[in-house]
Amino acid sequence: MNDFKFSIKHTDENTKARVSEFETPHGKINMPVYMPVGTLATVKTLSPEELEEIDAEIILANTYHLYLRPGHKTVKKMGGLHKWMNWQRPVLTDSGGFQVFSLAQKKGHNKTEKKTLVKIKEDGVEFHSHLDGSRHFFTPEKVMQIQSDLGADIIMTFDECAPSNASRQYIKEAMERTHRWAVQCKKEHEKIQAKREIKQALFPIIQGGIHKDLRVKSAKFMADLDLPGIAIGGLSVGETKENMYKILDAIREHLPENKPRYLMGVGSPDDLLEAISHGIDMFDCVMATRNARHGSFWTKDGRFHVKNSEYKEDPNPLMKSCSCYTCKNFSKSYVRHLFMEQEMFGLRLLTIHNVYFLIDLMRKIRTHIQKGTFLSFKENFLERFKN
Repeated sequence: MNDFKFSIKHTDENTKARVSEFETPHGKINMPVYMPVGTLATVKTLSPEELEEIDAEIILANTYHLYLRPGHKTVKKMGGLHKWMNWQRPVLTDSGGFQVFSLAQKKGHNKTEKKTLVKIKEDGVEFHSHLDGSRHFFTPEKVMQIQSDLGADIIMTFDECAPSNASRQYIKEAMERTHRWAVQCKKEHEKIQAKREIKQALFPIIQGGIHKDLRVKSAKFMADLDLPGIAIGGLSVGETKENMYKILDAIREHLPENKPRYLMGVGSPDDLLEAISHGIDMFDCVMATRNARHGSFWTKDGRFHVKNSEYKEDPNPLMKSCSCYTCKNFSKSYVRHLFMEQEMFGLRLLTIHNVYFLIDLMRKIRTHIQKGTFLSFKENFLERFKN
């Protein structure tokens, strides 16, 4: 695919960490990369200009949510996500598979409703909207058509993300179904791409729960599809960190070397460092913005809560060595005051800091990989950081 070129710039001698670049129609992505999550085509409270100032190289939007409202046809009519959002850098959309299963089973339009709201069939999934209870049906082909209309640079195959507590047999069946759907997605994607002027890169999603043999089987299957990248799903759905790292160990040698590797839904600083040392290139997570909404922020020493009384008269920034807009201009005392008074500006300031913290961490990681000091940087960071 000529519109997408992946190149490895440097590989760490002591780990599997690597610095790479992925060229897309809307610009180059330096990896490892953290992608801020803009579920509803906006990273909560931040403008595109602020995201550029933070140097976000790519953001993620959600297929399921945008399909329901305002509808993918509306987004297409408005010129696609890039024009609609006024964001000219790369965009990734997920397939909506995780939300179809997780949101629809958690709640219906009637909060007292307890019945399962998802029906899985061989050709797709019938589900009810978590917004109004309306019924919908996603097939692999439809998910490709929706993501084509949204117009993201990187799109995902439709998958079934089985719950972490599901039986091995069910996880196996869900994985095999995900494999069949990935093949269908690839076929439909190729038909759509033949008609598109601006191309999209399709990534398949490895599944298999915490079962090493299933994960290896899925990794091999998805790698054989020979798509521009590969993603690992279902490793941020309730399993332990130890199990996640074990799965990354098990599948590492089966992931393509010459393509970007995307670990979905993972974004705590310690997990990022560990996964990068396993050779992962791309990450997304709502943690940065969600933590901000709840008044918490990261520093090199861990996660803290801005409402703590000790910050009432603290003249220092959230983190002394941080160069984000928040830390360069405001004190903990002021940000705490904004939160105590429920002022929106406080939420914005914490969001700026948290997103910047992860993007800056990635920038430092890339530098240390290139200098050959990544392992010592990782060890020193984790020794100090208490999540």
